[in-house]
Amino acid sequence: MIETPSLLACYAHPDDESFGSGGMLAYYAQHGVHVALVCATRGEVGEISDPALATPETLPAVRENELRCACRAMGVDDLTFLDYRDSGMAGTAENDDPRAFANIEAETVVSRLVGLIRHMQPQVVVTFDPQGGYGHPDHLAIHRHTVAAFHAAGDAAQYSEQGLPWQPARLFYAVLPRSTFTEMRRQMAAQGLDTSRFDNFKEQAGFELGWPDEQLNVVMNVSGTIEAKWAALHCHQTQFGAESIFRQAPEAEVKALMSREYFVLAWPEVEWQASDLFAEL
Repeated sequence: MIETPSLLACYAHPDDESFGSGGMLAYYAQHGVHVALVCATRGEVGEISDPALATPETLPAVRENELRCACRAMGVDDLTFLDYRDSGMAGTAENDDPRAFANIEAETVVSRLVGLIRHMQPQVVVTFDPQGGYGHPDHLAIHRHTVAAFHAAGDAAQYSEQGLPWQPARLFYAVLPRSTFTEMRRQMAAQGLDTSRFDNFKEQAGFELGWPDEQLNVVMNVSGTIEAKWAALHCHQTQFGAESIFRQAPEAEVKALMSREYFVLAWPEVEWQASDLFAEL
């Protein structure tokens, strides 16, 4: 019998956890759930919003500290880095680095994640959707490996060296619905701001930005933890600069938009709607 409910969130870079699920992580941390976070890389080749904050050489350490700051803001005290290297955006030279997370053998990563799942024994696991939100190679990789580990962790015949089997009850994808991006674009257009990043995405990426609204399973009202989420976002100073799309609209409007978080139930494959990832467990 597991007395304390537990949730494991698996993401690729520092800041992934805050933008789409920071309110949820803070909510459960405040309500007696053991919240654990796995981050595959330190975002080594991410942007630097202000050259006073970091250099390319110091960015990994800076972003690690930013994530630790965000975890404190959210009340998350169980953080694991997998210590792989950021793969960079698709088509960049960093994709060819053998240390890049997207180039690591699946078996290697899945085995480690299985070990973490069996050790932590979460009822709920959360990761990116199959498109990785916007198609980043590392988002796609952590999605694939987390899904594989979720299903393998309960099978005693797989990865026996990683401990006794444990099958989490639910696997969720953290998503942003299409309506959210539509509203963000509307707010930016109303202020005369450049909306080309929204307008050109489908043509460049080959798929539409955002998850279909009618396919959401959980919509969480996280208005009670929006300040914790906002503080966590501001910890990621290298990524949350003045040019961020989340800084373009008035703060009150952005907070209102961020006060709902959205999740798709990937497993079990059942028709189900709720406002709580742990509902009926």
